[in-house]
Amino acid sequence: MFEIRLVLPEENRIEAGGPELLDSWRARSGSIIWVDIADQLTAADSQELQDFFGLHPLALQDAARDRHPPKFERFDDHSFLLFKGLAADSDSIDCGTIQLAIFVGENFLVTRHSGESRSVERLAHELVEGRPDLFRGAGAMATRLCRLIVQRYLKVLFALEPRLEELEQSVLTTGDDTVLAELIGYKSDLTRLRRFLHYHVDLIAELRHANNPGFGEALHHDIVDVYEQQERAASLADLFYQQSSDLIDGYISVSSHRLNQIMRVLTIITAVFVPLSFLAGIYGMNFENMPELHSRWGYFTLLGLMAVIATVLVLTFRRKRWL
Repeated sequence: MFEIRLVLPEENRIEAGGPELLDSWRARSGSIIWVDIADQLTAADSQELQDFFGLHPLALQDAARDRHPPKFERFDDHSFLLFKGLAADSDSIDCGTIQLAIFVGENFLVTRHSGESRSVERLAHELVEGRPDLFRGAGAMATRLCRLIVQRYLKVLFALEPRLEELEQSVLTTGDDTVLAELIGYKSDLTRLRRFLHYHVDLIAELRHANNPGFGEALHHDIVDVYEQQERAASLADLFYQQSSDLIDGYISVSSHRLNQIMRVLTIITAVFVPLSFLAGIYGMNFENMPELHSRWGYFTLLGLMAVIATVLVLTFRRKRWL
């Protein structure tokens, strides 16, 4: 499905409609056309875009794919950016992603996303509201869209931070296997996010360090700001990934320590009862010439000896701080 919007900077307004707006765009100098494709990009659609805007066919092939690493390419009269955007219903770390392709020319913007995109919707809403900086050109609109994409990632990462702090306390106090399972899940999700975000950092770095078609010199500071936000998101993902790894290691260490404590107590109990069991075994044998067999105080003497042995062993373990 194609959504076409004609942006009129001089009048600070937009017109939404169908293919007829393309003729208006050609007739009005200074106007900007935005073609948004929220569906599969067919071969016929690609050919139309290639003929009308002069988009490179290989870039259109990349834009049509549902799985492709983020990238940036520079052509003679337009720039191509391919992002991994968050899916519309993704508000937590276990988020889904969509392909979001952006073609930027001197006075046109073409976007294609493989699923519903909140970032594209937000950009369209801001255009309707008449946000002034968006009427500076197609490059300004594309830069704003890049910022909206990374802001959604930052929102997801910021929401994870307090949960990791809670899990850190749980690991040290009442942690169980559900905590470990949750941490492993976070680590897996962050591994995926880190890969995408570092791709995005490289992408915006290329956009920042060169004079690219569709992005004028006036947008340099805006692009630098987007780069800093992308770098911040990637750094946060790295930080939380390392924190999750440390918490997993900490959980295993705490569990091992607790197990060692239990085994030490069991070992001490065994050590106390071994000599007592030995004496009970000796005096439990049914021989006629058993020592103290006919002694009036033999039974109580043996019990006393066993009590003394147990007490001495317990005091020894306490002195060594094993108990």
